Amino acid sequence: MTAPAPRKSNARRAALVACTAALAVAAIACGPDYFEIPIETPIQPKLDVSAFQRVLVAGFISGGTEDVDANQETVRLLRSQLRTKSQLKVIDADILPLMEIAQDQSKSASGDDPSTGGHEGGAIGGQSGQSAQPAQPAASGDHQAPQDKTMALSTKIKDEKDLEPYERLFANTAYWKRIGEEYQNPLIVTGTVLFVPNARSGFVQRDEEVLDSFGRRRVVPMRTYMERKGFILRPKFVFIDGRTGATMYSETHREEILYNAQQNTPALSSYFELMDRIVPNFLSALSSQKIKGTRVLLK
Repeated sequence: MTAPAPRKSNARRAALVACTAALAVAAIACGPDYFEIPIETPIQPKLDVSAFQRVLVAGFISGGTEDVDANQETVRLLRSQLRTKSQLKVIDADILPLMEIAQDQSKSASGDDPSTGGHEGGAIGGQSGQSAQPAQPAASGDHQAPQDKTMALSTKIKDEKDLEPYERLFANTAYWKRIGEEYQNPLIVTGTVLFVPNARSGFVQRDEEVLDSFGRRRVVPMRTYMERKGFILRPKFVFIDGRTGATMYSETHREEILYNAQQNTPALSSYFELMDRIVPNFLSALSSQKIKGTRVLLK
């Protein structure tokens, strides 16, 4: 008398399973219950350039590898970017030989060369029209040596230590004011660029595909000892008011890239690859930029 009950229960279970499967198929057919929309977030510029109509990318004090002229390449790249992504009119002018100018001004400040030479500007940090004072004899040679060492500028920049003394040039307001007057008081962009080779060795974690005992593919992290080489790019952008010669703002960036030791990547390609990461930050100092992204909305 109790045999039919299990049959009826089994039938209900089968019907319930079939209904659940039908609902799942319907849900899949209807698609996801959310969708993504693109958004753009505006970022305000770091520097107020409303008082300027023109911008002069004057040049950079550069060093590091000789495979790339970082001064010329940086000037060309920034001028090109500013023409298309800035409201300011870019001034086409010869690139200033800032290394030579800084060396001449350093000699003038130390009294070795009392003339200002063909670059003008006088002593670093000095006033316009003032001639350098002749060096006073020291009481002993021990006192004079540190001063000469302080003013010395390396003729070949290999690292940040060699580059640091050159930065005194950017404090010479008289020199930059004269440059501003020559080009109708623009915003002046200058600074330093260090592009040096880099090598590193050590363990690197990489994802590799392996086959398990059942022949299935799996991705597992593997630690491998590798020798890598590449470059480090360290630019410092200095923004100078051409009306006064004073520094308005400066910022320093550092980017690094490494390749397998067997990979032969040209230095110029690495330079542009690293600058691609830095240029958006440079532009954000002068004009408002938009960061693109997506937002998920539920139906």
